[in-house]
Amino acid sequence: MVNGVVGTGVVTIGAIVGMAAHLEGKGFGGLDMAGLAQKGGSVWSHLQIAADPDDIKTVRLGSGGARLVLGCDLVVSASQKTLDTARTGTRVVANTHQQMTGDFTRNANMQFPAQSLKRTISKGVGEGNAEFVDATRIATALIGDSIATNMFMLGYAFQKGLVPVSSAAINKAIELNGAAVKMNQAAFLWGRRAAADLAAVERLVAPKSETIAATTMSLTLEEMVARRVEFLTGYQNAAYAERYRSLVERVKQAETAKAKGLTGLGEAVARYYFKLLAYKDEYEVARLYADPAFMEKIRSQFEGDYKLHFHLAPPLFSKRDPVTGELRKSEYGTWVFSAFKVLAKLRGLRGTALDIFGYTPERRMERRLIGEYETVIGEIIGKLGPENHALAVKIASISEDIRGYGHIKERNLKTAKANEVELLAAFRSPEKVRSAA
Repeated sequence: MVNGVVGTGVVTIGAIVGMAAHLEGKGFGGLDMAGLAQKGGSVWSHLQIAADPDDIKTVRLGSGGARLVLGCDLVVSASQKTLDTARTGTRVVANTHQQMTGDFTRNANMQFPAQSLKRTISKGVGEGNAEFVDATRIATALIGDSIATNMFMLGYAFQKGLVPVSSAAINKAIELNGAAVKMNQAAFLWGRRAAADLAAVERLVAPKSETIAATTMSLTLEEMVARRVEFLTGYQNAAYAERYRSLVERVKQAETAKAKGLTGLGEAVARYYFKLLAYKDEYEVARLYADPAFMEKIRSQFEGDYKLHFHLAPPLFSKRDPVTGELRKSEYGTWVFSAFKVLAKLRGLRGTALDIFGYTPERRMERRLIGEYETVIGEIIGKLGPENHALAVKIASISEDIRGYGHIKERNLKTAKANEVELLAAFRSPEKVRSAA
């Protein structure tokens, strides 16, 4: 059984294996089952290989009939439809690449359930029978195209002794298929190498650059605050960063004194007050692009002759869509880097009378949110106690839901503010605190 999503080469794997079996004079039965989606939907290929063609009685695998599940997509691999073909003892080789489903478009807080999916698969076939490999990341790094993933998976399973045809037959079948022959043969070979020594292949594809500090998680509140103070100093200046540090310190002291043994409020303020202070305006976009670290990261990811294009919607110059009323983005070339460097140096104008961008409704709204948050937090720490601590954390975390830019941010803001009104009403009414928390 080979599974995955339509458009990534699952059906091709079945065709290659089928041709390889034919070249060796073996019997083969194959059945592809795809949903309505032409691209991105689930697909299953039921494959059977036998020494004698007469031994294959049906092309569709029955319940528990799969000896190998080659899972090219983690979500499909853990589905009931896939696991129905498996049993205790069925071998599974599954790609751990996290490809979000359509549910993400309806739930912005959705987290990919990678560990839960792995547990489901392992439970279905028994401990020790499932192997998980980050095939998409490795294949893309080695071959330069994620489409090589599934052929890499086939090579991995083959090297584990789970595909009953020879490597010569598979390579010949790839050649006869005629599509991206060298790439597919290389992906198949790299999959075999990964199965033989995954650690060695991982070392080969490991990034040459050092881990960027911004991508690592803070382990303590102090570390979280220190990193954000440093960021805000570069974002605006030391006074701006001190404004942040001061409020977080007040909250921390109040939490320690009034809600002994409880934590979470200081962390919430440290995270979400920072989010409001570091709103991404024109000066910040320019600063981030003008930072040499940006080009260093680009060079570490791409080779050869390439060009950068930027899609921007400067509020003072962009036209609005006549139907939606939203700003239209335009494409800019690398010359815009010169403008970025100049604009980044002017960030000291942010929020002053000379800030030409600060008069737009969105920028005024962002500055207003900062002041409103400071006022709310001041009220919370004044009335904080063990009984309303959990509710205080919820209120302090409201800005988590203010996401996006432009019209998207405005829409999310309305929802977040409505939620804040309800939570504050409960916080101000002690008799409602227990039910709201």
